Amino acid sequence: MHEPEEQLIQQAQAGNRHAFGLLVQRHQARVFQFVRRLHGGADEALDITQETFLKAFLAMGKWRPEARFQTWLLQIARNTTLDALRQRRRRPCEAFEDDRQLVSPVASPERQLAGTRRLALLAQLLERLPLEHREILLLREVEGLSYAELASVLEIHPGTVKSRLARAREAILVSYRRANGGDLHD
Repeated sequence: MHEPEEQLIQQAQAGNRHAFGLLVQRHQARVFQFVRRLHGGADEALDITQETFLKAFLAMGKWRPEARFQTWLLQIARNTTLDALRQRRRRPCEAFEDDRQLVSPVASPERQLAGTRRLALLAQLLERLPLEHREILLLREVEGLSYAELASVLEIHPGTVKSRLARAREAILVSYRRANGGDLHD
């Protein structure tokens, strides 16, 4: 039976571990992918994801329905990842290694190879962006957060969201063009 998320949240807030476990199952892949892309290595992303859900479980009483549960989890994941980055101060790596499935399987082998190369290049360029640009791009373009949700998660003014996102998009575009000799397509 597929229980509504709101019902699971209420049960988890009342201390029901099974309900919280179901919430974890629903959100763990998305949280893990976000953390992996923001931080880098998959092994550390697993640890950070586990820590994120532990923190969420301990803070369930603080969640309010005004915020989407997923947005709240991503905010916890972001803060936990930033803490880990501060502690470890290491360069992110291989953030998009499992995203090869995004390349169309019906495309010709040449197009698949070109698509895989573009994804690898984008992953490298994303890793080189400043953290504030990398996180806003991931939250907006990959996680699909609204501007209001971005402001909440990043704890910045809504007007700042638009300007930071514009700067981040411009930075990745300039880097991509530079890496491709001025071309956007290959």
